[in-house]
Amino acid sequence: MNSFWQKLPKPFLALAPMKDVTDAAYRRLIAQVGKPDIMWSEFVSADGLYHTREIKKIPDSENPLMRDLQFAQIERPIVAQLFSSKPSMMAYASELVARLGFDGIDINMGCPDRSVEKQGAGAALIKEPELAVALIKAAKEGVSHTQHSIPVSVKTRTGYTKETLNEWIPTLLSAEPAALTIHLRTRKELSDVPAHWELVESIVKLRDSINPNTLVLGNGDVQCATDALQKAKETGADGIMIGEAVFGNPWVFLGRIRNETPPQERLAALIALAYYFEELTPQKHFQILKKHIKAFVCGFDGATELRAKLMKATNATQLAHIASENTISVCHI
Repeated sequence: MNSFWQKLPKPFLALAPMKDVTDAAYRRLIAQVGKPDIMWSEFVSADGLYHTREIKKIPDSENPLMRDLQFAQIERPIVAQLFSSKPSMMAYASELVARLGFDGIDINMGCPDRSVEKQGAGAALIKEPELAVALIKAAKEGVSHTQHSIPVSVKTRTGYTKETLNEWIPTLLSAEPAALTIHLRTRKELSDVPAHWELVESIVKLRDSINPNTLVLGNGDVQCATDALQKAKETGADGIMIGEAVFGNPWVFLGRIRNETPPQERLAALIALAYYFEELTPQKHFQILKKHIKAFVCGFDGATELRAKLMKATNATQLAHIASENTISVCHI
């Protein structure tokens, strides 16, 4: 399949999928101030999409999961990430996502969240290799029913309780995903240890010997675009995914490290994000935005006091008013 993956520059930079972070609001801001080569949505439950539409018969306009699958043209290419342990529901959700116009589908096989693993999805799939392959095949079958069949990729980890790359990676490659993103820690390690970037070279060699058409992305502890490009050069990865470093730093793909941007510009971006949040994610409580307030308003004189005041805001207008009353001069995004 000649997809957007083949058109990306190498090495390319990707925005990681993070629940309640890479939603439509923050993606819009990132796309405007420093867009990566490819974006991921938040992960969405394929089971939830199936049950809501097929059993509960709730219209798309009332389905909160469908709202998590909205995107703008400025975000392209954009990949929707799904999670499930049921091939039939993965096929259904993949067809739906393809019809919504996404450029690709990614299957989450690395999330350590207990509620996700309890469903047999996320990182739990590392322990069920046959099921993992079945899910990839189901996703491909689902998108094949649409006018524009889109590529299927996978995001996973190096193993569950221990590193099992020589068993796990060949299994995934046998299903011929378009791309394979590896968070370079095991499920047991979570984010408690440094990412094992020394393993990428071995992953690339496995890819070359089993399925050269699959692109390999590395993920973990990447600080900015400059750091990402250096890691790609050292390891041979086709692309690098950046996650945690985007907190408070939508300019990360421009090469800026966190807190390098002037306070006025950071505050302006935060206010823009708040308005996007209200416009694009009305199903979410404004409380969710407060993690961004913590990340944007830090590391400069008066940040602690200003942050405490901003945390009292319950909507975007209040946030902007508090900022203006506290003698912070803001520019427009």
